Amino acid sequence: QVQLVESGGALVQPGGSLTLSCAASGISGSIYSMGWYRQAPGKERALVATRIVAGIPNYAEFAKGRFTISIDGVKNTVSLQMTSRKPEDTAVYYCNLRKGWLEYWGQGTQVTVSS
Repeated sequence: QVQLVESGGALVQPGGSLTLSCAASGISGSIYSMGWYRQAPGKERALVATRIVAGIPNYAEFAKGRFTISIDGVKNTVSLQMTSRKPEDTAVYYCNLRKGWLEYWGQGTQVTVSS
């Protein structure tokens, strides 16, 4: 059974930094991509960043220059380094994995940006 487990969510002050991590287990063979989405209260889930294994990253406009995604296609892990946090970054962040036509999601980790 495939499982994605996120970690690193926390309460941070505006301007601070935070790194989220996600580890996938139960996967056999090569994966296509891993990434991060987020869902703020009252809003739909939205792309933050994704990365194809051995490919270039794809960032949402709000993430460019502030967030960095890293992926390990052997260990099936992905991390998201976030800097210059803003209150509007408050959301539940979800890890995503794609393998062929299959797609998997983690349970989400809460990130709150507040003073």
